[in-house]
Amino acid sequence: LLSQFDPDNTGYISTEKFRSLLQRHGSELDPHKLEVLLALADSNSEGRICYQDFVNLMSNKRSNSFRQAILQGNRRLCSKALLEETGLSLSQRLIRHVAYETLPREIDRKWYYDSYTCCPPPWFMITITIVAFFLYNGVVLDRFVLQVSHPLYLKNALLYHPQLRAQAWRYLTYIFMHAGIEHLGLNVVLQLLVGVPLEMVHGAARISFVYVAGVVAGSLAVSVADMRAPVVGSSGGVYALVSAHLANIVMNWSGMKCQFKLLRMAVALICMSFEFGRAVWLRFHPSAYPPCPHPSFMAHLGGVMVGITLGVIILRNYEQRLQDQTLWWIFLSIYIIFVLFAIFWNIFAYSLLDLKLPPPP
Repeated sequence: LLSQFDPDNTGYISTEKFRSLLQRHGSELDPHKLEVLLALADSNSEGRICYQDFVNLMSNKRSNSFRQAILQGNRRLCSKALLEETGLSLSQRLIRHVAYETLPREIDRKWYYDSYTCCPPPWFMITITIVAFFLYNGVVLDRFVLQVSHPLYLKNALLYHPQLRAQAWRYLTYIFMHAGIEHLGLNVVLQLLVGVPLEMVHGAARISFVYVAGVVAGSLAVSVADMRAPVVGSSGGVYALVSAHLANIVMNWSGMKCQFKLLRMAVALICMSFEFGRAVWLRFHPSAYPPCPHPSFMAHLGGVMVGITLGVIILRNYEQRLQDQTLWWIFLSIYIIFVLFAIFWNIFAYSLLDLKLPPPP
């Protein structure tokens, strides 16, 4: 069948040949599946259908968006592209904008647009931003950021400190503290501009997993590669989300229809580079209060590595089945191996290397 309809072995079938196939064998198919296949052909704006999508749909192995379509076969996708829809309200235009910002496939965009109800809202990103950054720093500390230029910052019970690495909560709670108002501001902007749309599409469970995995990888990377330094800031989680989103855009460049995507990528990379460069400078700049060290920048790199591995797989398609993907299991296994290695490193390496650590706060 593939050699007949795809003689050049490109992996795609033209929509014309696809429709002729449906006309010839449509009576043999389940009516619901036929309905979805027709919608797939009508909604494709590139003039071709991925052969593997067709095979997966017929074998019930496609993503949840297709499973949902099969169950709701009486609903048809309109033939014109989502961008051509007119008379939309402000909220509908916002949802459409989010769909084109995050999803590379037209059929996934349409199903997302058609099924999104804002229930639940993107609570994780909003909550972690408001509570972790503004409420804690504003109310508890009576200031919007605890500046690390003062030696008292080390006495906080939330940041990661190498002398207190046995207190496991510090590998997560260090995200609540920041090295200055500019550090806080950049992380908040990136987190809201990138994290909220991603959570609207992929849900709180997936986005929180990527975020928390980046946070843990960040602090563990510091404990392995920069063993004398403390850590503050949410850059591990933020960089995991941003790098996953940017990598997803690059991998699906032709399918991403977001406006000014090159400019937006450039702005995001400039902001990330500026913040990372600042963190590197601060780490090696002599402390005004020795022996209090400046925080490490390795958490940024840990977050990036999570983003371009686990994050890319999670954000690849709308409502995909991760348990069916080999790469997901490979990257998850690598991440778990790294976490286990870092735990054993923290238990044994510090004493074996006889490092001179900064005094405990």
